[in-house]
Amino acid sequence: MPRWEQGSKERLQQAAMELFEEQGFEDTTAVQIAKRARVTTRTFFRYFADKQEVLFADENMLRAALVREVVQAADVAAPLQSVTQCLSGFDWESLGSRESLRRREVMIASTPCLLERELIKQHQMADEFGSVLLQRGVDPNVAGLAAHVGVHVFRSAYRQWLEDGDDTDLVSAAETVMSRLATIVAADVSSTRKKASAALRSS
Repeated sequence: MPRWEQGSKERLQQAAMELFEEQGFEDTTAVQIAKRARVTTRTFFRYFADKQEVLFADENMLRAALVREVVQAADVAAPLQSVTQCLSGFDWESLGSRESLRRREVMIASTPCLLERELIKQHQMADEFGSVLLQRGVDPNVAGLAAHVGVHVFRSAYRQWLEDGDDTDLVSAAETVMSRLATIVAADVSSTRKKASAALRSS
């Protein structure tokens, strides 16, 4: 077997996902993944530090690319919208087909250790977005909030996009979630004002 076999990384990723789905993440080993991909275990560890890395490959480069999108955004006067637009406008299918992204999402959501890592990754990314917004002059009390809410808005839209398949695009999904958020906030503000008004009348 050649030392550097062409396509090894992609075959390892495909083999890993197949095994994760067949027998569960916890019961799958690096040795099994390598065997399914027809490469040596040594080749597996040449590409991935452990089996978790198969699902989180290149995550640092991805986060850097997304942060760069916020850095280069033309306008951050509406910081929440800027964050969601940067995230939803990214070419996510450059990372794989929508079906492969959906399978990855399902696997992470159903595996506690993977979900924990995913949530940590999202938190770190939101912190970096907040720092960028702060550097670009956004109010300190707004920057962090807009960044973290923006990531949650995007994640909701991303899940919907994966579920809907070709019926919707990610930008439209994000706009829909933003509209829902605006409706929720408006309703809560109205409710709070009514309660405050009623309290004043009864005092």
